[in-house]
Amino acid sequence: MTPDKHFRDGLVAGEIRLQRCSSCHAHIFFPRVLCPACHGTDLDWVNASGQGEVYTFTTVRQRPEKGDDYNVSMIELAEGVRMMTRVDGDPCDVAIGMRVFAYVGEIDGKPAVLCRKTEE
Repeated sequence: MTPDKHFRDGLVAGEIRLQRCSSCHAHIFFPRVLCPACHGTDLDWVNASGQGEVYTFTTVRQRPEKGDDYNVSMIELAEGVRMMTRVDGDPCDVAIGMRVFAYVGEIDGKPAVLCRKTEE
């Protein structure tokens, strides 16, 4: 099974799966066949904690007939990896450094990683 398929199967199961290198213990995202830190090939799968913060973001503006505005955010998870996703709610409320919790939701009917603001 390819690493990408294993990750996507995790989303279908409601899990955010990250790889972790058995050699250097680095967490890895996006899924790969070898560790970008040490080039090790012994990669395990672990579930992400979901804890993270907004690293950067942008707001995508749309005409009203096309739907609501939304944000595209780069989230840095507690495990140290960065993941592009969306933060629920008003895109004007998203801020760099905002604490978020990542979970599996849907975008266009497909499972995807989404985030919601957490209380500090």
